Amino acid sequence: MTPSIDAPTLPDAARAVEYLEEISRELRGCAILSEDGKILAASGDPDAWGDAARELIAAADAAGGEPVAHAHVATGEGEAFCVREGRLVAVAATERFTLASLMLFDMRIALQRLAAAGAGS
Repeated sequence: MTPSIDAPTLPDAARAVEYLEEISRELRGCAILSEDGKILAASGDPDAWGDAARELIAAADAAGGEPVAHAHVATGEGEAFCVREGRLVAVAATERFTLASLMLFDMRIALQRLAAAGAGS
């Protein structure tokens, strides 16, 4: 049985982005995309996220030979994450040494709450 998670209802993608920004001090920014790659909401300029987010997702999928559930890339400058949940994908950029398991968990919970509210259907 999965334990209950105390996370707010996230009625839309913009609120999901705000939620992730609120709970992660290491977050530089994030975006929520539909399964076809359309930016639903993003930190800052959505157009700036579009190509970069889609390229990260495509690279992760190509490396695994199939659509991945999540990916994490760390560099000397920071870290990038993507999480796929149902028909939604979240992409995030963080500071270095972010706790990856927590970041992936938070992103997945945000997407689950967003899907429960009917986004991405």
